[in-house]
Amino acid sequence: MSSLGGSKDETPERKTVATTSGSNRAEENYDDEPDETVSERLWGLTEMFPEPLREFTGALVCLTTKGVKGLYRFSCNASWIFFTSSVILFAPVIFETERAQMEEMQKTQQKQVLLGPGSAMAAVTGPTPELPQVR
Repeated sequence: MSSLGGSKDETPERKTVATTSGSNRAEENYDDEPDETVSERLWGLTEMFPEPLREFTGALVCLTTKGVKGLYRFSCNASWIFFTSSVILFAPVIFETERAQMEEMQKTQQKQVLLGPGSAMAAVTGPTPELPQVR
C-alpha cells in the first residue's frame, strides 16, 4: 500500500518539512513577523548589483531629478517673462483701439441725438457715387 502514495510523498523536501514541522513549530511561526514592504524588497535587491553600478545609477537619478527641476523652473520663469512682457507691450495698443472705438461710437451717438435717427446712418454709409456709362 505504500506504493499508492506516489513518489511525491518521498521527496527530500517533504522529508525535511515533515521532520522539522513537528519539533520546531513554535520557533518557525512566521505569522507574527510583519511583511516586507515593496521599498524594503527593492532595497534588498540592490545588494546583488556591484557598487560602481549602484553609484552610477544613484548619480544618474540625482542628475535627472535636478535636470527636470531646473527645466521646470526655467519654463516657469520663461512663461512669466513672456506673458508679462506681452501684457506690457500689447495692453496700450488694446486700450488705444478700445478708446478709438468708444470715441467713434460717441460721435455717432451725438450725431443721432442732434440730427435725428436717420442722419447718423446716412452720414456713415453716405450716397454711393454713380459711375459714368461707357458707350
